[in-house]
Amino acid sequence: MNYASNMNIMKTCQSDQLFINTIRGLSIDAVQKANSGHPGLPLGVASVAYTLWFKHMNFNSKNPDWFNRDRFVLSAGHGSALLYSLLHLAGYDLSLDDLNKFRRLWSKTPGHPENHITPGVEMATGPLGQGVATAVGMAIAEKHLSSKFNRDRFKIVDHYTYVICSDGDLMEGVAQEACSLAGHLGLGKLILLYDDNNITIDGCTDITFTEDVSLKFQAMGWHVICNVDGNSINHVHQSIAEAKSTTGKPSLIICKTTIGFGSPNRANTSKVHGAPLGDEEVMLTKQNLGIPEDKLFYVPEEVVDAREKIVEKGIQLEKLYQIELEKYAVKYPDLYHEFISQIEDDSNTNWKAFLPHFSDAISTRAASQKVIASISNVYKNLVGGSADLNASVLCGIPNDENFQKGTPSGRNICFGIREHAMAACVNGINLHKGLRAYGGTFLVFSDYCRPSIRLSAIMNCPSIFLFSHDSIGLGEDGPTHQPIEHLSSLRAIPNLHVLRPADGNETSACWKLALEEKNAPSILALSRQALPSISSDNIENHPAKFGGYVIKEFKSTSSKMGITLLSTGSEVSLCINVGEQLSKEGLDIRVVSMPCVELFELQSEEYKKSVLPNRDKTLAVECGSSMCWYRYAKYVFGIDRFGGSGNIDELMTFFGFTKEKISEYIRTKFEIQ
Repeated sequence: MNYASNMNIMKTCQSDQLFINTIRGLSIDAVQKANSGHPGLPLGVASVAYTLWFKHMNFNSKNPDWFNRDRFVLSAGHGSALLYSLLHLAGYDLSLDDLNKFRRLWSKTPGHPENHITPGVEMATGPLGQGVATAVGMAIAEKHLSSKFNRDRFKIVDHYTYVICSDGDLMEGVAQEACSLAGHLGLGKLILLYDDNNITIDGCTDITFTEDVSLKFQAMGWHVICNVDGNSINHVHQSIAEAKSTTGKPSLIICKTTIGFGSPNRANTSKVHGAPLGDEEVMLTKQNLGIPEDKLFYVPEEVVDAREKIVEKGIQLEKLYQIELEKYAVKYPDLYHEFISQIEDDSNTNWKAFLPHFSDAISTRAASQKVIASISNVYKNLVGGSADLNASVLCGIPNDENFQKGTPSGRNICFGIREHAMAACVNGINLHKGLRAYGGTFLVFSDYCRPSIRLSAIMNCPSIFLFSHDSIGLGEDGPTHQPIEHLSSLRAIPNLHVLRPADGNETSACWKLALEEKNAPSILALSRQALPSISSDNIENHPAKFGGYVIKEFKSTSSKMGITLLSTGSEVSLCINVGEQLSKEGLDIRVVSMPCVELFELQSEEYKKSVLPNRDKTLAVECGSSMCWYRYAKYVFGIDRFGGSGNIDELMTFFGFTKEKISEYIRTKFEIQ
């Protein structure tokens, strides 16, 4: 939609200012009604947001998931009242009653935006910087898909990714990493509008933030537009138009705003940032802005009329797009079918037939590489890369180009040494739709990815994270690189599937589980060392799908006791060796492989009991923190201290991960004579 057509819609209002002040009034009423929230940003940024949303953005509020819509991310998620006001006035399924329930339990207007709760919200924001970084991923997806599918005059992937960000966003490391990457990649359809109001919670930004943002972004390869008057609709409009006409570079528009604009006693102070104005100040602010003081959640008739036309315009935009798509389908039928398959995430399930089987010993990181190589020609929406560790994590797509400024159709994304940004960008690519993205690094560096992993779980975003070097078995690099607490801490995140396969076949099965999952992120924790083939090669119906299963039973001729050894990853084969030894000593030994605790917990109580019948007779064995296993096992053989620098044999012997030492531990703990 062009600017002129949007302006025609707005002529139904007496003035742009009436619409802007309606946004402000709705926002401060929502915050005051909740007696909680952040009124300063909505008051200060209303003009910027209005100009962007109603003079530039393409969307259909009656179909929030229309694929070719412009994406909008409020990275400064504390200003969520602004976004909810915009969504209501744009015609999304968000009523005035919903605005009345701002920050109320289970309402559609939570304290920070959440994508699966509120229609029109693209992602959950709140942790500052995450919105900026995730939006970079969305822009990566748009650039890749447009290069792959657009032909001649047919631009079936053609949208912008807009972000409103704050001082706080630009102070966060994750945003700086992502912006550096965006500049390198030349993401020309990424536009950041920076709410430059010089205020944070603790006071003026000059107590902590005195860098030249403009020069910094120019150095990172961005097009920068400085000193934009955030209250001038024309100035903001012209700046957005300039950014849209700039190709080959992302754009930063530095909007000078006044936090708490209109509030006579709070404007331009930190007091207005994160606390309600109070009834008296709300009244005075409304007086200043010309909003009726005796009306709550007031929407003038002129704005209601404009809302109806905004809705209709969005419907027409999508209809016009569908007409073009039908013409595209006639001229490029094969591309059309592939495009529809990708955006609906309905890739031909033939990829499952390409999942490899393994009979020889192999590290699970190498097995994972073979999975990627085997399915990538069929699963064409698969994209990904590593944080400069492809040679170690083994996560490249063979025979495909790198995604670069000049080769945007490449599926190998070089994230650089930017683990924070990598994880957020992977989320953005997956939220965008049309691609299935993964990112890889060492398991110990999941600490750098954790905020984004947690958000992916909150957002029901099916990101895939490949974390290799999953134990002290990585050897000589020592404690800084050897994960100890990481598996337990990641398993503590709700709605996250942590998959630690025991061999090549379990790795293949775990990849299948991760790709089939549509509403939760998955982690594959992968070994550096080769592991023997011990599990079923029936990948399609591999018991790994249950999360935990009996992989081996040893029955003695004269049973003294039945003991279950519960384990994951590289320790499963060790437990099988222990079971074989102890069965010769008269013990019945069951070995359980539990590649995914979260999936196991989804099974019936009957099934779980059939796998782990007696906690008191169960020992869990894992090269890591013991804390997560006590719900299943009375005893845990783990590592609750940091590792050491040495080769794998030295380390496993020192920490007791040998057949002899675990067997002796069992004899002692279970008092076996």
